[in-house]
Amino acid sequence: MAHAFTTLSVGRRASRRVGRAVGVVVTVGATMLSPIIAAHTSAHAQGATTQKPKAAKVAKTPKVSGGDSTSNPPKTRKLAAPPLFTSDAVLAITLTTNVRTIKRDKRADAPWRAATVSYATSDGKTATIPVRIRTRGIWRLNHCDYPPLRLKVANKDAKGTPFHDLDEPKLVSYCRDLDSYERYVLQEFQLYRVYRQLTDVSHQVRLLRVTYVDSASKKVEATRYSFIIEDPKQVAARAGGEIMERKGATAEDLDPRTSAIAYSFQYLIGNTDFSFSGLHNGQIVGLRNGVNLPVPYDFDFAGVIDAPHAGTDPSLPIRRVRDRLFRGFCGHEAAYASVFDLLRSKQNAIYGLYADSLGALLAPGTVKSTLSYYDGFYKAIATPKDAQRQLFTDCLKVGG
Repeated sequence: MAHAFTTLSVGRRASRRVGRAVGVVVTVGATMLSPIIAAHTSAHAQGATTQKPKAAKVAKTPKVSGGDSTSNPPKTRKLAAPPLFTSDAVLAITLTTNVRTIKRDKRADAPWRAATVSYATSDGKTATIPVRIRTRGIWRLNHCDYPPLRLKVANKDAKGTPFHDLDEPKLVSYCRDLDSYERYVLQEFQLYRVYRQLTDVSHQVRLLRVTYVDSASKKVEATRYSFIIEDPKQVAARAGGEIMERKGATAEDLDPRTSAIAYSFQYLIGNTDFSFSGLHNGQIVGLRNGVNLPVPYDFDFAGVIDAPHAGTDPSLPIRRVRDRLFRGFCGHEAAYASVFDLLRSKQNAIYGLYADSLGALLAPGTVKSTLSYYDGFYKAIATPKDAQRQLFTDCLKVGG
């Protein structure tokens, strides 16, 4: 069974103070920062549970290789992808719900609300599917014009449509009805695509062009690019495991190679707003053979995006989100040589994502800035000596 993690007795406030030691990375503190950033910090601070952890109940699936090997990645199962993720084409849909009602749903236990999703079929007709939606997140609920949502799609209603077998995916929607905020959505969408180049133990995504309609007034709230993120349970199923719900993972708990991929990616995009130990913007898939695989998500605070509301944890030795800081475990250092080889072999494919039809949705200036930022990463890992000097001087020793 998957490892039970060592529990950290860290509360929400205390987690900031120990973040650097245990890898619990949170967002910007309240001092000397704008009210928006300060509010985001308070909402995102993540500590580890004081409850004794239990191993996840893992589905009865074939044993998945991986162990603690530093050279061979865990193998994912060959499961049929939900229809939505079998195409990269932008899908235009209309999401209709009572907007006033969902904007009032700011609790963590917000109820599911009725909604519909409509789209044009191949024969030119309009198909409409009943769905359920609920608000999610913390900071965005209080600062965005349109709340972030999770969908629930019943297979009996979605049979024969692109929305079959989706379960409960996240919808990343616009925060404010401005072109700049739509750009941030497109930039984050690209980061999921980049990570998919590195490992199958990652979330599939599909770009949508969503018209948001209020069911009460029939008014169109906005039409913006958004994207759907694969349900975490499906990521876990493809890997042959289940999502772990306990906090406190250390280096000994996590598969070295998968961790090296995840932490290298976070360094590539300049993201420190995550913690696999604290399950903040990171999940852990537990396999039946005891291997635990970290899976990152939510990259809106990444330095490569450089959103104006983004910031850094004041306990870290960086003050700008554009400044990179390596957060990987020192104990996994042996796994990084092959992972850096992987990243170098994927460089052209990664850069190519910004030249295809989806990457072309970004302005040329944004693409140029992004690739220049990636150039800095590739310079940092050009040689083992460079990587040692620029990355591993900041590695996390706890649990290593």
